[in-house]
Amino acid sequence: MVNTPFSRFSEYFIAVAQTGSLRKAAEQLFISVSAVHRQIVLAEQELGIALFERLNHGLRLTLAGELLYADLLKWQKEFQQTRIRFDEIQGLHRGSIEFGLISALSESFVLHSMQHMSQHYPWIDFHVHVLDSEKVAQMIQAAELDFGLLLNPQAHPHLEVVAFVEIPLGFVIPVEHPLAEQTPLYFSDTLPYAHLMPAPPLIIHEYVSALYKHHQFSPRSRIECNDIRMLMSLLKQNLGLGLMSYLDALPLLEHQTAIFKPVQDKGLYPLTLALCVAPKRQLSRIAQIMMKQLTEQMEQLQQQIAQL
Repeated sequence: MVNTPFSRFSEYFIAVAQTGSLRKAAEQLFISVSAVHRQIVLAEQELGIALFERLNHGLRLTLAGELLYADLLKWQKEFQQTRIRFDEIQGLHRGSIEFGLISALSESFVLHSMQHMSQHYPWIDFHVHVLDSEKVAQMIQAAELDFGLLLNPQAHPHLEVVAFVEIPLGFVIPVEHPLAEQTPLYFSDTLPYAHLMPAPPLIIHEYVSALYKHHQFSPRSRIECNDIRMLMSLLKQNLGLGLMSYLDALPLLEHQTAIFKPVQDKGLYPLTLALCVAPKRQLSRIAQIMMKQLTEQMEQLQQQIAQL
């Protein structure tokens, strides 16, 4: 669906109507709860009528909301057929997209973009490669991928950066952890507890190790692992806290099983997540459409980070 204010609202409204929850709708759309809430409130103000009943256990459509929901479903179905006809005019009736990404994006906005593309272009074949940033960069340069999502593009000057997001680092703490509610949280407060630490070849390992070395910090115990998903599983089991990027923590934050406390340190710079292509690469129309969708998702992620 085109990303107009109306189509964006219809997507948000339908998600809330179907889940009965702002939080569940936000998780489904990979955006913040506040963004969904803002769209619903603005629509109710503009229409001059309540669309949802606010109940203790969630939200329920009012009569006006039910009418709008039925009309939006009908509009989506009709608009889908219109887009198919547009695509036929442009020659968008078959093709594939081949792209690479880092493992930290396995549960991220990329899934939402793929879902969006599958719904509106059901004939697309996806070829997805989950690799480290170095390998993604090599495959983009060799024209083996249409595009890729990788960290620290400045290390790959031969690539063209289409969009990027600055990703802060911070402590990711299970909600059951004794330090979960402590504010402010100092690095020294964490030392009596087990630390989950990223190991090579993870890029974040270099950042974390430099910080520990600079401050000469030595936690009581540590668990090192070279796989982000495994580290997230350890966090979910409350086996420690970890110094990681906001991107790594996002799946846990969206499910409200952990909290993220940014680290303010002069020597600690954010990671850069970038959407990259090979310079002068001629991409298919469908690959360009998905890149546009990913760029919009990255802009929303940047807005989410700005609210930390």
